[in-house]
Amino acid sequence: MNEFEWLRQTRALREPVSPRRDLWSGIDAALGQAANGTTAPAPRRASHRLQGWLVAASFAGLSLFAGSLAVHLREQPVNDQMAASTTGAARWHPADPRLAGAAVELDAASMELHQAMEQAPHSPALQRLLERTHKQQTQLQQMEHQAG
Repeated sequence: MNEFEWLRQTRALREPVSPRRDLWSGIDAALGQAANGTTAPAPRRASHRLQGWLVAASFAGLSLFAGSLAVHLREQPVNDQMAASTTGAARWHPADPRLAGAAVELDAASMELHQAMEQAPHSPALQRLLERTHKQQTQLQQMEHQAG
């Protein structure tokens, strides 16, 4: 299709188009029934029943979501307290500025390992890394005590 055919088709869209069947006879009949007071109720379709089921299903889904959110929020403070107790005890700020950078790095590594342990609590590799990090923190604290 070239540009001229495309323009011809778009110009044809401007022309009025008559409907395939006469709509006025149905409109006149409906208006005549309304004037006589004999309006027939609209037939119920299967889509109304389907719409009711969809509303019920969406309500059930929202209820499940709200319930799971409530359970999650109820359990979250317990997890936050556990994380604060495990990481709060491990926080250590040395007075010696030469050891401060290493302490910050070991604290960050310990926090990341605790987060990883929450996702995979039975991982032996993560457990070994966590033990090694705590051992290094202990060695660093001993170095500070020895330095005076």
